[in-house]
Parts: sequence; structure tokens; C-alpha cells
Amino acid sequence: MHVAKGLIIADPWIGYILDGRKTWEMRSNETSVRGPFALIRKGTGAIWGIATLVDVGRSLTPSEMLASFDRHQIPADLVCSGQVAKWNIPWILADIRSLATPVPYSHPSGAVTWVNLADDVSRAIADKLGETPNISCLAAQSKPLSPSVESSSERDRQPESDVGAGRLIAQTELTEGNIKNNHFYLRGYVHRFPADLLGGSNKDTKASKEAVIDWGGPSSAVTDIDGEKQFFRGRGWIKQFFEATGARPGDSVFVEEEGPYRYKISLKKA
Repeated sequence: MHVAKGLIIADPWIGYILDGRKTWEMRSNETSVRGPFALIRKGTGAIWGIATLVDVGRSLTPSEMLASFDRHQIPADLVCSGQVAKWNIPWILADIRSLATPVPYSHPSGAVTWVNLADDVSRAIADKLGETPNISCLAAQSKPLSPSVESSSERDRQPESDVGAGRLIAQTELTEGNIKNNHFYLRGYVHRFPADLLGGSNKDTKASKEAVIDWGGPSSAVTDIDGEKQFFRGRGWIKQFFEATGARPGDSVFVEEEGPYRYKISLKKA
């Protein structure tokens, strides 16, 4: 993957994106950019993660903003007061990944939204992700890349996991709320699971298939995925997993595919 552009995002919003809570970046206008981009934490001079911009929605009414809080994380008081009235166009994100350590970049004068990244920065991002950038393409560039759409085959290609023997398909950083409520988000990754594993928001609309989860305990868990909330529906085993691993906010959960409908869960300490 070659990441040629970075988007400047202020706190707390970039933090919500990186921890999996926020999948809509609200902006005041549309963009033609699609594909992978770097997540730049405003004021730090560094890249903290990557995401894929898959679509741009229409402008939302205040009522629609209130109803979609779980996607953009803007509190109701800011919406109702009109303080964020112009920030009503959702840029829809997927494949959100945090970097183990931030990658510094040189900030060009006057850049306030998008930043064109130097080739060495793109290489550093690829190194952090354990991927190899397309060197021939990098060498051929004499000017910044123009916005392009990444093909679905490129977007869905996954690196082999260095966590275990399976294929790494999801990585998410834990928040205090995750640990308190015995869940972790799969936001930005659910498209990598079979469609028949995704159900509705309650048990009456559960998926037609269930996954077998090896979480390191005495017996495997069996559950589908709540496609609306985007986490594993069965959560009793997650509480045991958090307790057994001593999970804390900032730790990362890895999901590896070991076979059809079979997944292994592991934890990496921060």
C-alpha cells in the first residue's frame, strides 16, 4: 500500500478514530479523494495511523446528526447549540489502523486539510505496517500523486499476521469503555468477515452463521457479529479474556482468521 496523502485531524476526534469509535470524519465540504490516507494528529507533526476513505455522504440535518452519534462521536450539546452546524458532511472511513509509533513528516506552509507526503514518509508508514511499498511507482513520481481510487482487490489484500499462524484481519485499540462493557470494536474491518456472520442489533436478528472463537480459554466461544454495533455479539468470553490477559486501555486486540468461520483472539500490551 502506498499512502500519498495525509489528513490533518484535531483531538479528540483523531483519538476516537484511532480507537475505533469514530468511522465518520465530519467536514464542511465534500472531497473527491478516495483510498488510503494517513491520519495526522494536528499540532504534533506526526502521522498516528492510516484509514481508507471509501465514500462521502450528503449533508446531514441536526436530527440525523443526533441519530448517528455512534459513527461521528459529536456530543448532542454541540449539535443542538449549532456550534458544529457546518460540519455536517460525513467522510466515511474504513480499514482504520493505528501505528505502533508515530511517523514524523515535514508540514508544508499553509496546509490545513490535506498534506502531500514525501516518498520517505510513505515508506516509513509501510514499514510500520509491515508492508512493502511499490518502489517502482515511488521512483517514477516527480510530483505529488493526484487523488485516486484504490481498487477493491488492493484494499482487501491482507498481510500475513506476525502475531500467530493465522491471517490478521482486524486490529483494534482498547478503550476504558471497551473493557468496562466487555467488547471490542471491529469497525472498519467487518467487510473482511463472511456476510452471513453479520446480524442485526438484537438477538432476534442474529446472523445465520456463527464463528468459533479461540480466545485462549478452556473452551472456544461461539458467536455472530452485531453488524450495527460492529462487535462480537456474545460477550461473556470477552470479560474472561480481558481478565486473563490483564487488558488495559491502550492495549491492542488482534483477530486472526484460522479457517472458515474460525478466529483466534490475542492481546498485545501497550
